[in-house]
Amino acid sequence: MNSIVRPRVNAWDRWRAKTSTVLYRRNGFYLALLLVPPLLWFGVVYLGALIALLLQSFYALDDFSGVIVPKFTLATWQALFGSSANIDILIRTTAMAITVTIACAIMAFPIAYYMARYAKGKTKALMYLAIMLPLWANYLVRVYAWKIILAKEGVINWIFAKLGMTAVLDAILATPAIGGNTLSSSYLGMFLVFSYMWLPYMILPIQAALERVPESLIHASADLGATPTQTFWTVMLPLALPGVVAGSIFTFSLTLGDYVIPNLVGTSAFFIGQTVYVLQGASGNIPLAAAFSVLPVVIIAAYLMLAKRMGAFDAL
Repeated sequence: MNSIVRPRVNAWDRWRAKTSTVLYRRNGFYLALLLVPPLLWFGVVYLGALIALLLQSFYALDDFSGVIVPKFTLATWQALFGSSANIDILIRTTAMAITVTIACAIMAFPIAYYMARYAKGKTKALMYLAIMLPLWANYLVRVYAWKIILAKEGVINWIFAKLGMTAVLDAILATPAIGGNTLSSSYLGMFLVFSYMWLPYMILPIQAALERVPESLIHASADLGATPTQTFWTVMLPLALPGVVAGSIFTFSLTLGDYVIPNLVGTSAFFIGQTVYVLQGASGNIPLAAAFSVLPVVIIAAYLMLAKRMGAFDAL
């Protein structure tokens, strides 16, 4: 009678089998083993940097020596909110972020609605490609391209001149709140660049939210005698609102903290990103730069809490 030959098992295979058995029986330990390294990295790098910023915002800069005094004080925050120039920077940046968010929502909704309800097959794929294609180009290159487009010798001025509407463009640029010498040195030009940059981040969440709206609800609304307009306002828009809020998280936060666009396009008035750069660079006022850096975090955190209550994260 032939004996059965068992395959030899080396020490590595035995250890791996025992480890697999232990991890299989202890799901909590296995989950902790998977999550601890990324969470540790997140805590040290991300949260650690935020905590360091927060702590430094409660330090002060000695006016005589220019040395940072590492003692707890509210002097830096008092200097931040006690200066009308700093308040103007905060209001200017927040107002631009809100304006860009609203404009992106208005422009994105019809595109997202068509993609979710009417576009099929190749048409839908081409629309996805058209939306995502600008994101494949370098961010800085796109900003510089817009700076050239908006310049006095750019294509927009050329189009207005060919249409005989130069006076209209001059009237727009003469408007105090949005104008400037040229489009590339005006708030309007900055608004156009911001809206172009962040529009894809608004379209995709709205389109995802609209995809989740059941066709049966639309048919039921029509069966109950609602007009298409009533169906839109009472059915489609409320159900798509989480997607709008989800998209606004991106457009609002990205505009609030951007440094490149206000530095290259728009007026000479400072935004938060530029202010932080100047304070920590040329001025060396690290505590005030840290306080300015903390402000967008606080604003975005409050906005995220509001967005969560509106169900925005369900549409991401």
